[in-house]
Amino acid sequence: MIDRVLIDTLNIRARDFTVKWVRKLRGIPEMKHYHKLSDEVLIDECKDIFPLLSHTLDRGLNRSTVGKFFVHLGKQRVRDEFPVSEVIYALNAAQKVVIEYIMTEFAPENPMRMYQSLGALTSVSEFFLLGSLYIIKGFLEETYTKMSSNDKQALEMFRKYFRDDFFFKKD
Repeated sequence: MIDRVLIDTLNIRARDFTVKWVRKLRGIPEMKHYHKLSDEVLIDECKDIFPLLSHTLDRGLNRSTVGKFFVHLGKQRVRDEFPVSEVIYALNAAQKVVIEYIMTEFAPENPMRMYQSLGALTSVSEFFLLGSLYIIKGFLEETYTKMSSNDKQALEMFRKYFRDDFFFKKD
C-alpha cells in the first residue's frame, strides 16, 4: 500500500516537481535541445507526468492509460524534432526527481514510511520504465508515418532495422 500523502503530494505539488525537473535538465550538458527552450515551455512539456504518476500509484498501473499518454508524448517529440536520446534522458530525470523526493523528504519521517517507500520506489520505476517503452513506440510510429509518406526507400530500410509491433491507436 502506498501512503496517501505521497499520492496527494505528487498531484498537488506537480508544478514544484516539474520545476525541480527543469533545474535538473539545466544541469545536464547533453540536453542541448531542451536547453534551447524556456523554463515555462519546459514546465508545460512535463506538467502532466506527475499527476499521471499520482493516479497510477493510487489506482494501480493501467497500461492503456499510461501507454496512450506516453505514445502521444513520443509522437509529439518527433513533431517537435527532439532527439529520442534526450527524450528518454529527460524522462529519467523526472524519475530521479520523484526518487529523490521519496528518499529525502518522504521516507525519513518515520520507519513505517521508510518501509512503504520500498513499494513506492518499485511502482515509480515500473511507471517510468513503461513510459520509456511507450515513448519509444510513439517516437517510432511517428517516424514510420513520416517516412512512409515521404520516402519509400527509407521506409524499407526502416522496416528492415526497426522491427516493432506498432499499434497506431486513434488519439
